[in-house]
Amino acid sequence: MNVLVIGSGAREHALCRSLSLDPAVTALYCAPGNAGIAEVAELHQVDALDGKAVSALAVELGAELVVVGPEAPLVAGVADAVREAGIPVFGPSKEAAELEGSKAFAKDVMAAAGVPTARSYVCTTPEEVAEALDAFGAPYVVKDDGLAAGKGVVVTDDLAAAAAHAAGCERVVIEEFLDGPEVSLFAITDGESVVPLQPAQDFKRALDGDEGPNTGGMGAYSPLPWADPELVQEVLETVLQPTVDEMHRRGTPFSGLLYAGLAITRRGIRVIEFNARFGDPETQVVLARLQTPLAGVLMAAATGELADLPALRWKDDAAVTVVIASHNYPDTPRTGDPITGLAEVAAEDAPHAYVLHAGTKYDGDGSDTVVSAGGRVLSVTATGADLTEARERAYTAVARIGLDGSQHRTDIAAKAAAEA
Repeated sequence: MNVLVIGSGAREHALCRSLSLDPAVTALYCAPGNAGIAEVAELHQVDALDGKAVSALAVELGAELVVVGPEAPLVAGVADAVREAGIPVFGPSKEAAELEGSKAFAKDVMAAAGVPTARSYVCTTPEEVAEALDAFGAPYVVKDDGLAAGKGVVVTDDLAAAAAHAAGCERVVIEEFLDGPEVSLFAITDGESVVPLQPAQDFKRALDGDEGPNTGGMGAYSPLPWADPELVQEVLETVLQPTVDEMHRRGTPFSGLLYAGLAITRRGIRVIEFNARFGDPETQVVLARLQTPLAGVLMAAATGELADLPALRWKDDAAVTVVIASHNYPDTPRTGDPITGLAEVAAEDAPHAYVLHAGTKYDGDGSDTVVSAGGRVLSVTATGADLTEARERAYTAVARIGLDGSQHRTDIAAKAAAEA
């Protein structure tokens, strides 16, 4: 089949890499893509938020499946425009994508579906904010109700900082702090059937030891050797299937990738948030372990045939991703710096380690020099027999890469590897 992927980050590079390895994929396109994706897919320029432009491109390319990567196009209704053009699309409708587009909407769905989550208040005035912060106490959890590119959440013991973040949002959700380790669990759904993937854990804080500001994610690993073997089945029964059933009951079926961010608390599993698309950087490690060819799985979800899909097959390998970010990320990142060492990783570390591009582009002078073009620049991904070997391979590859002023965490999966 001919497949068009929408997006330009490391998540989309991971998707394109997996699709490029699928024998069923005869042509692979990505719009707008990046310098790394250009190695595995034909790039096309498009405004990813313009549904008419995306559907027109899909028709022009003869795409038989469109995969929408990022959240903003989904919330803008791009998947609806592609469906109206008669092309199967992996990604929820605009209405269904409100599960990520509005934290308050997600809380309402969870309440109706009986899904366990943190107690919360939706606030629109300074008085409501002050009352909610006082009710829960520190640590304060303040979430922008809308999309915020992974940086709309503040968790802090500083009351003033919590109030300041709330003041910068039109509407906020303030909730109780959930103790315990966090887990990301993706599920593919056609609006009725739900197929969970393997769990992963990501690292949101910028600095080692979970210090520093929240980011879009600085690394991830899978599997989780410390997790209960029954975790996936429990989340399927108590979170994922009830949510999909509730969305179907409302007349807004959710088809695509439902991402549950979970806290494993002393009182049991609690949902921190839902996302309406593959998470970044967890996608990088989950797809590294998926043995079943990807295109057929996504097509089954897009065409309502997930119930007929054979059980997914997974590699025994562990996978680790380390994000290399640009200078000053997550504040205003510096861009335009040349990146070196990519060819060395490809020559020395493949196939066990490879680089997925996030914020990169060619420097524009006609050469093949790749430069930074965003906050998170690269996701260095490696597999191994266990987390220790995967970590070693990932960090060996990271050491080959040069990017002036760049930063990365040195402790991704370290604790889990030591305890495995």
